Amino acid sequence: MSCYIELQNISQSFQATQSKVTLFNNLNLRVEQGKSYAITGPSGAGKSSLLMLMSGLEQPTSGQGIYSKNGQSHSLAYLKTDIGFIFQQFHLLPELTALNNVALPLKLRGDKRAMNKAKIWLEKVGLQHRENHKPSELSGGEQQRVAIARALVFEPNFIFADEPTGNLDKDSAASIADILFDCCRENNAGLVIVTHSDALANRAQQVFSLADGQLNNPLANVEVA
Repeated sequence: MSCYIELQNISQSFQATQSKVTLFNNLNLRVEQGKSYAITGPSGAGKSSLLMLMSGLEQPTSGQGIYSKNGQSHSLAYLKTDIGFIFQQFHLLPELTALNNVALPLKLRGDKRAMNKAKIWLEKVGLQHRENHKPSELSGGEQQRVAIARALVFEPNFIFADEPTGNLDKDSAASIADILFDCCRENNAGLVIVTHSDALANRAQQVFSLADGQLNNPLANVEVA
């Protein structure tokens, strides 16, 4: 049975120096395992905040999120073991090799086959020949491939990617997009991408635009109050 994440009447605001800033109000959104989604919009619109809320890594000011798995509903806190997160800045540990960076999430879970699984995933992203190199010895595109392998190594139900090609040149960005979409498709993982790149966004099955507190896509499974 497919899993899904649903946000219900989500609002997010924060206190600035002299005023309250509201990113969005009463937003409703549902994303499903096995499908791909892109969130676009101007800087400061709240795209990254929305991604953090959907992944359960941040709490909304109001509203609730639901994670449905195997026909049962849970809070988004339950998502922690079922998601992978990919950042624009890679967030690799500089003292570890590519292989050990990928294996780390499995090691933290006590998986005795962590290194073998990490090798398999480095091969999937085309970096088996770089497994003993540290991040400082890799190009930006190679570092992002390691980050993708690390996010997918435990075969999560959902992958969240925040500007995954933002620091890469055009050719590297296209290559990373190929790997990201292919790997998620092969593993039936839901993919949610925040991006300023139209080329990357247009590869998703559904594209949302977040601006002025509203999320728009008339063809999407989304409502805006």
